[in-house]
Amino acid sequence: MPNSTNSDTLFHELALTLLPGIGPQLTRQLMSYGGSAKNVLMMPPGKLRRIPGVGEATVKMLTGAEREKAFRKAEADLKKAEKDGVEIIFYTSKRFPSRLKLIPDAPAILYYQGTADLNALKTVALVGTRKNTDYGREQTERIIAGLVPHRPLVVSGLAYGIDIIAHRAALQEGLETVGVMATGLDRIYPHTHQKTAEKMREQGGLLTEFPFGTPPDRYNFPARNRIIAGLSDGTVVVEAAIKGGALITAELALSYDRDVLAVPGNLGSAASEGCNALIKSNKAAMYTEPLDLEQLLNWDAALHQSGKFRPVPSYSADDFTAEEFAIITVLAAATGRELQMDDIAWQAQIAIYAVASLLLGLEFRGVVRAMPGKKFALV
Repeated sequence: MPNSTNSDTLFHELALTLLPGIGPQLTRQLMSYGGSAKNVLMMPPGKLRRIPGVGEATVKMLTGAEREKAFRKAEADLKKAEKDGVEIIFYTSKRFPSRLKLIPDAPAILYYQGTADLNALKTVALVGTRKNTDYGREQTERIIAGLVPHRPLVVSGLAYGIDIIAHRAALQEGLETVGVMATGLDRIYPHTHQKTAEKMREQGGLLTEFPFGTPPDRYNFPARNRIIAGLSDGTVVVEAAIKGGALITAELALSYDRDVLAVPGNLGSAASEGCNALIKSNKAAMYTEPLDLEQLLNWDAALHQSGKFRPVPSYSADDFTAEEFAIITVLAAATGRELQMDDIAWQAQIAIYAVASLLLGLEFRGVVRAMPGKKFALV
């Protein structure tokens, strides 16, 4: 078992998530009563039974042989993570992506290997069918090229079809791109994308909630899709059949109050039925040019008129508390617009009384400016 305070904390956080049947929601419930993963794992059975949602099976899991097995795997996985340059991020860490913290079914832990900032100022997901057409390829590459002036983090799922086209186009254009995986980081799937994944580790990254050794179980893919949607400001569906993973991602993004765009396709084309249906039902805005995305996400719509990109100040999560950085992320996503204190509190999911104090502190540090009417913006 690790000795330092930080490694000891992560050891117990990782062990808690490795227990069978202890999912993200139950993890949060246990943490809210125990205060720390170590406290939860060392809690006596009688005290565990008083936690709502904890039955005998969970008590046995947290106190019996499965706990010891989780301890052994956590120790082995921490050593592997250090050897392979993998960062393990528990949901309470300030390194955990702020956008993901805002979704109700966020993962409890992430395994990350890469160089990109998961709290990048601008993020966008591109998803679509595994059986793309030439039209889908052309439109994906065109969309990526249109994103270049904004330098966003491009997110997708490393799958066949539109996903891998988006990743490769981003790499070609010099953009950072993150692949969200439905396996452990040591199981690149599909294997034919191994070389692209290696490039992404140097120009973006690979991200998963699944521990080392996890195979590509079909139930993992819908779970993976919620991370793609939750990590992004908006999701663009390029080609999609009337049923499939891309539409699941779009529906998830909508449920998280994130914007969705879809590229229209020919009537009668199976590969475009899903996109056309999203547009027809007003679930997605139509994407025809970069300006469509810029206006929907408030990404410097004047860019194409001026021909110049207006740089936006960037901040590191390491310099702020988790709550301060959550507020900064919300204000950054507004791209220059002023936000009411109530809106900031709601989007950051922080109590209004706490937001007032935090904003004052950020104002003193020269990060935030206050305007009349309790409105705020980044400096």
